[in-house]
Amino acid sequence: MPTKLETKTNELCEAILEQLQTNGVRKRIDTFLADTSARGQYETLMSKGQALQEKQQHGQPLDPLEIAAFEKDRDTLLKNPVASGFLDAQEEMHDLQHSVQKVVAKTIELGRLPVAADLEEGSCGHGCGCHGH
Repeated sequence: MPTKLETKTNELCEAILEQLQTNGVRKRIDTFLADTSARGQYETLMSKGQALQEKQQHGQPLDPLEIAAFEKDRDTLLKNPVASGFLDAQEEMHDLQHSVQKVVAKTIELGRLPVAADLEEGSCGHGCGCHGH
């Protein structure tokens, strides 16, 4: 027999799934995953970005040609509606997840349901990794 917390958690998850469905988030992600060309563009861009980041972290100078190639690939990716839809969907999922985590963390921290002013502080609790954002 599920506990009240488990039941409410499942209800929250169902509401989240409904929200993702209503906003077409899942459809945009599935469309992207089925599009090998868009996925290839995205993976190439991520690889180039990672390589640039690693060079920077190791104190190596960044080649202006590499930066220009990355920016060109990024612009091309953003012009692809399937890829840009995927990126928007990812951001929406992140925002939704962050919002839920913030409210739950504040509830635990405060020992009561947070009000709007409690949530405007720019942080969702200690250890969340979002401080300063």
